[in-house]
Amino acid sequence: MESVLQSFFGAVPQATAIWLIILLALAVAVAAASLPRGVRVGGIPDEENRFAETLEAAAAEAAETAGRRRVEWAAAQDAVDGAWTAYEQASETARRIGSATAFPLMSRRRKPGENVDRQRYLHRVATELCRSQDLSIAQLNDVYAHRGWNPRLHPVQQEAELRNAVREHRFAAYRKAVEKERAAWRGAEAAAETVRGLRAEAATARLRGPEAETTDQQWWAEQWAPAELPVAA
Repeated sequence: MESVLQSFFGAVPQATAIWLIILLALAVAVAAASLPRGVRVGGIPDEENRFAETLEAAAAEAAETAGRRRVEWAAAQDAVDGAWTAYEQASETARRIGSATAFPLMSRRRKPGENVDRQRYLHRVATELCRSQDLSIAQLNDVYAHRGWNPRLHPVQQEAELRNAVREHRFAAYRKAVEKERAAWRGAEAAAETVRGLRAEAATARLRGPEAETTDQQWWAEQWAPAELPVAA
């Protein structure tokens, strides 16, 4: 047997033997490529498909997150509308009650204990407004501490001051609602962009695997076509 092989390789030029080995390797590669997708020689899984499936799963989770962010943004928009409506109502009430103070009040000697009654009135009304969220806790603390508040004013004047405070509180709440809405919009846009990016990468991964493999096979077929093999001497 060894003598036969020695005679064979002695008769065939070395270059021809190299071409035969290349053709044999190409035949093995084509046979492996003809296997169903997801199957490789030796049971190795299709890495391209696995990567694409991972991206698709991540895109599905990101889509759920984007949906929640969209709902949060819609709720934030509703909160902005509600805060603006509350501010407009507070502003109108403050304007209407403030017009009542345009006329001077009659000056008279106060009854004994009247200042105490006025202070109680201020505290009671301020507490009710805070319970209805028309005043903040900080504003209520200022009222009880008499920081910027005169408890001896006439109830009409106190009511006007309280309504101005309500208007300020409602406008501050509106500004906070606008900030939250903008943050929710940025979050929704970022989540949507993540979904778009993951879906694009998954689609590219799906196309890249089979396309790259076909291109490689075509290139090898063009490079090592039997018609272009050198003629053995």
